[in-house]
Amino acid sequence: MKLNLFYKIFFLIKFFLFFYCISSYANENIDAKVKKLTLELRCMTCQNQSVYDSEADFSNDIKKIVRSKFEEGKSEKEIKIFLANRYGEYILFKPLMNYKNLFLWAFPFILLVFSLFFIVSITRKK
Repeated sequence: MKLNLFYKIFFLIKFFLFFYCISSYANENIDAKVKKLTLELRCMTCQNQSVYDSEADFSNDIKKIVRSKFEEGKSEKEIKIFLANRYGEYILFKPLMNYKNLFLWAFPFILLVFSLFFIVSITRKK
């Protein structure tokens, strides 16, 4: 009888320990996601410092917003779009790929093509 009681208590302890480990892993997972995303965000009050590295009030607010959005189940892209709509695309170190930024993304390739064309035309004249 005592042995049966021992097994029940042991099972309950393992059960609670299992859920505690899962919840702590989930918190660590959210912390890693928040760190990764806030390293990609620019602090608006600091000079080109990431939100993760900054200790300004704005950065702390953004960290809280990002954490709450991850806890709601939002993806990283959805959070970036939300923050870009709210604060402008300047908050992102790497701008989103959309029709507004098409020239920004295509300009290096356009510049490369023109420079190659210019170099080829100069070498042919000589």
